[in-house]
Amino acid sequence: MPLYKLEEFDPNYRETFAGADVKSLELYTEGGVLVGSIADALVDHDGRFRYLVVSTNLDSVNKKILLPIGLSRINYPARRVYVDGLSKQQVEHLPEYHEHLAVDEDYEEKVRNVFRPPTGDISYDREKYSYQQEPSLYNLNDQYHQTFRLYEERLIANKQRVKTGEVTLGKHIETETTRVTVPVQRERVVIERVPQTAADTIVDPKEVKFQAGEVARIEVYEETPEIRKQAFVHEEVRVKKVIEQETVEAQDTIRREELDIDTAGNTTLTQE
Repeated sequence: MPLYKLEEFDPNYRETFAGADVKSLELYTEGGVLVGSIADALVDHDGRFRYLVVSTNLDSVNKKILLPIGLSRINYPARRVYVDGLSKQQVEHLPEYHEHLAVDEDYEEKVRNVFRPPTGDISYDREKYSYQQEPSLYNLNDQYHQTFRLYEERLIANKQRVKTGEVTLGKHIETETTRVTVPVQRERVVIERVPQTAADTIVDPKEVKFQAGEVARIEVYEETPEIRKQAFVHEEVRVKKVIEQETVEAQDTIRREELDIDTAGNTTLTQE
């Protein structure tokens, strides 16, 4: 069964234990002798305490060891952990624990062998072993070990991009009949016949030229309109997207567990 350090299993473990931190406690014998301090704790995949990592300082023996949790009594109000029967010989025989050590079944069995009574009848089977087989090492029967978690629900807001519609732009042709005014000029011939007032004016015979078939030609012109079509740009349409931001509020009912404490008799209760 894999084991995890406290902070690996629950980065917010201090909040889980209402600010209490087992890693800040010192380890004493029941007789009040300081034997070390708690460096960490190892928990199983369900979050149950299985070992305390102890930095020992017992009769000039200094090393880190694993102490099965059932052999300890944690007193958070007193900020101490008590252990009964931890001797220099046991510390010497315990395998040393290192920060990056992988604690496997064989390592745990070496730890258990140090604390098992000589008359124990435990038959170790690596494939079938469970912590329940040795309650004296792993059960948390003390009042200070009775811990449970209070859960609360929180609203988690995420965003998802969804298509709400689309705009399609196209062109079509409309026709209409329009008129244009063009001023044109047209020539016409005006013939004026002017009678002579002096009917008896004598013309010099030399100037008189009677001639049949004499013709005078005058060319007459007029302007005709020339209409043609030419295309011009009458408007440009520019298409772009802009992002508008707004705050959308959502609400839901969430649950939160709170602690109920009932006391009976003459009980002194301290909360930290």
